[in-house]
Amino acid sequence: MENPDNKTQVVLLACGSFNPITNMHLRLFELAKDYLHETGKYNVIKGIISPVGDAYKKKSLISANHRVTMAKLATESSDWVQVDDWESSQNEWLETLKVLRYHHQKLASSNPANSLQNAVPLIKPGRKRKQEANRYIPVKKNQLSPETKGVPQLKLLCGADMLESFGIPNLWKLEDITEIVANHGLVCITRAGNNAQKFIYESDTLWQHKNNIHLVEEWITNDISSTKIRRALRRGQSVRYLVPDAVRAYIEKYNLYSPESEDRNAEVILAPLQKYARGCKQEQTL
Repeated sequence: MENPDNKTQVVLLACGSFNPITNMHLRLFELAKDYLHETGKYNVIKGIISPVGDAYKKKSLISANHRVTMAKLATESSDWVQVDDWESSQNEWLETLKVLRYHHQKLASSNPANSLQNAVPLIKPGRKRKQEANRYIPVKKNQLSPETKGVPQLKLLCGADMLESFGIPNLWKLEDITEIVANHGLVCITRAGNNAQKFIYESDTLWQHKNNIHLVEEWITNDISSTKIRRALRRGQSVRYLVPDAVRAYIEKYNLYSPESEDRNAEVILAPLQKYARGCKQEQTL
């Protein structure tokens, strides 16, 4: 019998809208855990669901309070997947890399061998500033190395659609993608019709760090998506067995999805597109 202590401990982090959370979102964690355990190299100790904040401005994105509550209801029966509302509570949209840094920082701070206070000052010397609850503390690149002694590896769990979104202009910064795949790594669950391996091959950045990208094939095909769930709800159709029962009851109780909710942020540009497109224009004028 293998000793799990000799394996690399891993925490899986899934970021996204979860609008609403579906059975497929939960299934991603189980698939990733099985895959990593079957390699014989890893021991998955925790899963984290981190819903994006309202400032992301995605079309049809309902309140983060509702999305977080549904995610918590969906994971009540899980003994290893939890919901973290830190990202969703921020007033501004945060890049996924910053969310990864925050959770890695949190993992490091829980280890007595790695004093977070010594690594990341909460307040700059000589400057008084009131500390706010849940305030984001910037972490410089490589300030907390993923190889920090005793700290589990934090890997980003995603679907092939997120992986392929790396190629959408102004949606991601190249340096962010590089740090994510180089310092943390991806566990990507592929769906029917996605060619994730081809996408990695066509990207120099992803190809350079391909050994840190784990592609997990979902052989039991499942095409459940939040978009299709919302469409069914708008049309008064049943979503039973597509989302956890507690989530379905919560949606019905508050009548969360309707034609009106689907039009939310319809005329608003997605936060990263606003930010990065503006940055490109500024660079062009210099």
